[in-house]
Amino acid sequence: MTEWKSAEQIARMARAGSILASCREALKTYVKPGVSTLDIDGFVERFLAERGATPEQKGYSGYPYATCASVNDVACHGMPGPERLRDGDIVTIDMVVNREGWLADSAWTFAVGRISASSRRLMRTAKTCLYAGIAQAIPGSRIGDIAHAIQSIASAKGYKVLPDFTGHGIGTSIHEWPSVKHTGKPGKGVRLEEGMVITIEPILTAGKPKVKIESDGWTARAIDGKRSAQFEHTVAVTRDGPLILTALAPRLYK
Repeated sequence: MTEWKSAEQIARMARAGSILASCREALKTYVKPGVSTLDIDGFVERFLAERGATPEQKGYSGYPYATCASVNDVACHGMPGPERLRDGDIVTIDMVVNREGWLADSAWTFAVGRISASSRRLMRTAKTCLYAGIAQAIPGSRIGDIAHAIQSIASAKGYKVLPDFTGHGIGTSIHEWPSVKHTGKPGKGVRLEEGMVITIEPILTAGKPKVKIESDGWTARAIDGKRSAQFEHTVAVTRDGPLILTALAPRLYK
């Protein structure tokens, strides 16, 4: 069961989201060739601490890091490590920020130096899919409407959406009801209502929509070595439209 959030509770989540968005903006210049994902993890943890926030992922089910850092063919849940990023890589940094008990969640794929046209197209399409899904996050829509909007764009551009990884409700816990699928049929699934807060976080791949979980129990790597890209926002369902909480300031998506 989910908690429908009040306007004040959504505002608290937006304050966590603003810190997250500021960190995400800072990473746009910090992420570059020669930096390791472990460096990035430390940067994020320090950034949050300086602003009175904490990384909710750290310690979650035993996970030891402040971020997930997924490079190239790692679809999600990659563990930060000492290997340095190289020119042409792409890396997704996923973080959940806790400020005074309220959470915000966002993942973003960053280009490392100069990337190929194919990687740039994959990233651009993944971001387009995110916002197409957000546009459906209005009272009366269903989860299937979000999924269909995402899947339709991905398919039209020649990509697959990984079906095993979903968005979710969020509030004082990382994962709340409902599950937000990114593949499905319009008009199906849970009906969205004012006061729900969810994450929308499709992962697109240029290859087969299957992964293998590595021995660390977390890292989800593409079985065919193809690259993936992911963009995620935390979104409140409001009578005025989808309210993006993981922006520098909460903003309605029109």
